[in-house]
Amino acid sequence: MNPGFNISLRQAPLFQRWRPVAAARPAMSTSWWQWVASTDSLTARLMAAGGEKQFRVRLLCQGVGWPRQDEARALGIAPKRYAWLREVALCLDNTPWVVARSVAPLMQVKGHRLEGLGERSLGNWLFRQPGVVRGPLEITSQPPPFASVKGIDNSCTWGRRSVFHHGCQQGGLSLLVQEYFSCAMADELGLPSR
Repeated sequence: MNPGFNISLRQAPLFQRWRPVAAARPAMSTSWWQWVASTDSLTARLMAAGGEKQFRVRLLCQGVGWPRQDEARALGIAPKRYAWLREVALCLDNTPWVVARSVAPLMQVKGHRLEGLGERSLGNWLFRQPGVVRGPLEITSQPPPFASVKGIDNSCTWGRRSVFHHGCQQGGLSLLVQEYFSCAMADELGLPSR
């Protein structure tokens, strides 16, 4: 197990309330809807919104561990199956605008070179893969259960997730990507609280 993943990470809440993105539409402002419901590259959107600010992926931790119960359910795997886990902060001028956690069944990661991403954007990798299909978006208003463990302010406005599928045959990959939009991003862009 990677030393970046410690026991406190596995003791995070086991369940978050995720619901289809359309169910949250009535409670969400139009400006947030444009961020949360978008299916294009979040990295590209952040870079465009940041203007002159420098974009950086800050790797919080990456390694092998157990998915949370809701993550395993989203991926269709048993909770006690090892998975590849990656947590990052997407920063503009060193301020985290988005914190993200990605999870993939460990047996599916081999050959996809995800371990070597380092501080490069997973989104850039995903959107360059031919045949990647994005599953339905789900949304939560709960904070990310992993951010404060890594010393990141976990006050977030919205969180979203979806499963990306790459290849259906042997060697295919299912990758759960969870992204939480920080209050710092909302303040910087003048977005409403909801």
